[in-house]
Amino acid sequence: MTDAFDVVVIGAGPGGYVTAIRASQLGLATAIVEREALGGICLNWGCIPTKALLRSGEVYDQLGRLDPYGLSAGERAYDFGKVIARSRAVAKQLSGGVAFLMKKHKITVVDGAARLEKGAPAPAVVVALKDGGERRLTAKSVILATGARARTFPDIGLAPDGDRVWTYREAMVPATCPSSLLVVGSGAIGIEFASFYRALGAQVTVVEALPRILPVEDDEVSAAAQKAFEKRGINFRVGAKVTRLATTKAGVTLDLEVGGKAETLQAERAIVAVGIAANVEDMGLEALGLKLERGHVATDVHGATNVPGLYAIGDVAGPPWLAHKAMHEGVHCVEHIAGFPSAGLTAPIPGCTYSTPQIASVGLTEAAAKAGGREVRVGRFPFRANGKAIASGEVDGFVKTVFDAATGALLGAHLIGAEVTEMVQGYALAITLEATEAELFATVFPHPTMSEAMHEAALDAYGRALHI
Repeated sequence: MTDAFDVVVIGAGPGGYVTAIRASQLGLATAIVEREALGGICLNWGCIPTKALLRSGEVYDQLGRLDPYGLSAGERAYDFGKVIARSRAVAKQLSGGVAFLMKKHKITVVDGAARLEKGAPAPAVVVALKDGGERRLTAKSVILATGARARTFPDIGLAPDGDRVWTYREAMVPATCPSSLLVVGSGAIGIEFASFYRALGAQVTVVEALPRILPVEDDEVSAAAQKAFEKRGINFRVGAKVTRLATTKAGVTLDLEVGGKAETLQAERAIVAVGIAANVEDMGLEALGLKLERGHVATDVHGATNVPGLYAIGDVAGPPWLAHKAMHEGVHCVEHIAGFPSAGLTAPIPGCTYSTPQIASVGLTEAAAKAGGREVRVGRFPFRANGKAIASGEVDGFVKTVFDAATGALLGAHLIGAEVTEMVQGYALAITLEATEAELFATVFPHPTMSEAMHEAALDAYGRALHI
C-alpha cells in the first residue's frame, strides 16, 4: 500500500504536530507518523506532566507556609498515587487534544515506526504499523521531528534499571515517593525533579560535574538559584565527577571525585539527568548518507539536510532542546518548503526552569556579551523592592538586563523568582523587535505587578531606577 503526500512528518511531538498543522494550513497534503503517542515526549513524558507534578509540589509546599498569610489548614498530607495520576491525566488530555487537531486539519495519522528508503524527490517512508503490516508513504518533502531521549552512560551505571535508577520517564511514575534522592545533572530537568521531590519531603542531593549549577544561565542567576534551593533543603555537590553509580539492597551509592578526592553518596533512588541523545537510530538514515554533527542531524537555516527532500527540526537537529524552538523551526521549515522567502529562524529563544523559584532567560548572558567583545550596561532590580512581590510574599529573586553600551540594544535578560517564566516573553519580544533602552523606558508596565521589576531593571542599567 503506497500513499502519496506533499509532506510527511516523522514524529508527533510539539515540533512535528505543529509542523503538520502549518503544512495543512498551506494547502499541502500532509501525513504524520508516530511510533508511541501523539504529543511526543513533551506532552506525554516531559514538559506538560512535569509541570503538573511541580504544581502539586508547589501547592503542598504552600500549605506549610500559611501562617504568615494569617491562614491555617490543619495537618498537611498528600496522596502520592493521586499526584501521579493527576499528572498522567493531564498528559492524556493533551495527547487527545493533538488527535483532535490532526482530525480538524485533515492530517493523516499513521501509527508505527518509520524507516526511510532512497527515493525521489524525497526519501520514501515505510511504516511498520502498530497493528501489524506495513504502509509505504511517498512525499515531495519529508521532515524528521523524532526528538531525543535521555542520555545515559551504562558503563558507569548512569542508566535506568527499572527500579532504583531513573531517567525522567521513571521519575514521573514511581509507586512511592522516595525518602532520599540523588539527582545527577543540574540542568533544567534535574533541577525541576529536585524541586518537586524536595517539596514532598525527600532529602535531595544534586550532583553537577561543572563548577556551578544551571551552567547555561547567567552566573549571578546560577549563584542565586543555588542559594535559594539550599534554603529549601536541597544539597549540592558541584565540580563532582561521577565515577560509578551502583544499586544496593538499600538503594543506590554514587561514587564521586571532587577536587581530587574520592567521595560516596547514598540514597534510596537516583535520577540520571545528564543531557539528551538525538533519536537517529533504526530509521535507515545511514544508508541515505545523512550527515550528522555531534550525534544530531546537520541542517541549514531552513532545516534542510544534505539528503534532497529531507529536513529535520527540533531536538533531533540539535540544541537548544526546547519544545517552543522545535515548533518555530517546524513552521519556518514548512513555510520554506512552500516557497516563503525567509532568512531563517532569527528570533531569540527563551529558556525556562520551572523550579521554586523559577528561572527564565533570553539572549546573551553578561559573560557571553563581554566575551563577544561588547561593552555592556547591566541593570538589576530585586523583587524585595517590588510592591506586588511584597504583597504576595514572593520577594526572593531579581531581574537582570544586559544592554549594548554603544547602541542601547537589549542583548539579554535573566530572571529568577516567582512566575518569571510568565514574564520573560516581554524581553523576548523586545529583542525580536530590536528594542533599545529608549523603548523599554517608554513602555508602560501596569501597577502593581511583578513585571514592573522588568522596567526597573532596564532603568537601573542607566542609573534611572525609581524604587531602589
